[in-house]
Amino acid sequence: MPEIRVGLIGFGTVGAGTVEALFKNRELIEDRVGAAIVLKKIADLDTETDRGIQVDSTLLTTDAMEIIDDPEIDVVLELMGGCDKAREFITMAMERGKHVVTANKALIAQHGKELFETAARCGVDIAFEASVGGGIPIIRAMREGLAANQIEAVLAILNGTSNYILTRMTQEGLSFDEALALARRLGYAEADATLDIDGSDAAHKLTIIVSLVFGHPCTYEDVYKEGIDNISPEDIRFAGEFGYCVKLLAIARQVDGQIEARLHPAFVPLDHILANVNEAYNAVYIEGDFVGPTLFYGLGAGRRPTGSAVVSDLMDIARNHIKGISRRVSPLSFARSPARELSLRPMDQVSTDYYFRFSAVDRPGVLSKISGVLGENNISIASVIQKKRGARGSVPVVMLTHEAKESDVRKSLKIIDQMDVVVEKTVLYRVERKTGI
Repeated sequence: MPEIRVGLIGFGTVGAGTVEALFKNRELIEDRVGAAIVLKKIADLDTETDRGIQVDSTLLTTDAMEIIDDPEIDVVLELMGGCDKAREFITMAMERGKHVVTANKALIAQHGKELFETAARCGVDIAFEASVGGGIPIIRAMREGLAANQIEAVLAILNGTSNYILTRMTQEGLSFDEALALARRLGYAEADATLDIDGSDAAHKLTIIVSLVFGHPCTYEDVYKEGIDNISPEDIRFAGEFGYCVKLLAIARQVDGQIEARLHPAFVPLDHILANVNEAYNAVYIEGDFVGPTLFYGLGAGRRPTGSAVVSDLMDIARNHIKGISRRVSPLSFARSPARELSLRPMDQVSTDYYFRFSAVDRPGVLSKISGVLGENNISIASVIQKKRGARGSVPVVMLTHEAKESDVRKSLKIIDQMDVVVEKTVLYRVERKTGI
């Protein structure tokens, strides 16, 4: 039986899950690939910590160059994280004729174009299934399973930590701080959960999705991003009264020849399938022009789900390698780049429905003044809820609008927030109800 020799750089959570899958399902993997996957070397700065899996100490090294310079190693698995050193290692591996598998979403989002060009120049494969959605096979589905379709819209929940926090806030009425503390105690959030909370993690994944869907590398800086740290239980309750829940939603959509790429908290209708994606789960909803609506659902992170995705990429490369072929499918699925360049719609040109919560003084005519400013800026009110006076004498006035342009909304709120009848900055959420199953 032929052998595929593998070197692994990064023996943390994902690396340990990858090794566990390779060892536990060795026979199954060999039967499906038709070759033995031989783990020849594991590099990590820490070779002492117990990963919960027995590994021969002769496999371990602290020097990644032992893997990169080894002429017998066919595939390098980069699972170390970070950008600069990971990019350096991956580039050197490909230049030495080695295929690469990575789970590094930030690296692909920020340097994917450069890495794809290097892979093409060196005639090797680079695979990154584990970079989006953990164990959900969304990359392969978009590159191959849905390849015959023009993708019209993608709506996704791409970060399990933020989704867990929002689930607890919705179901138990917890504050953001309380829900975050609970997520940390249960292991759903790191001690420093900044990248999850501020939307960076999900925005990296959305960047990769946009690149795959439209065939041109999208840059992370082009994706509009907001996090969940300012969400209050009060707005979650109002969302429920209007028939919505709040999700950190990644959106990619074609509109008038341009691409919307945005990541922010959004009101999602309770009858939409994404409204039922709770806890630490991820989901990617895709509409294709021929296939219609599809949904991919599962655990978006964790040792075993992400390790599963890494090994699936390794198996795909191994199948090609034993047949003497590479680059059967290009990284972004397109054998040649689409003629039309990627044109991202500026956020101020996006049109959607909106939710506003005004903290207004309790006196006659306030609602009329607010609605007058909105009307002057082409914003039509769909429904309004006005509650009783709060502790400081103000009353919450909440409303949903019909579709409006972001630039008109920002102009209106700038005026309204300076009015003497409004005592706090207006709270805004975008409402997603254009797409649903």
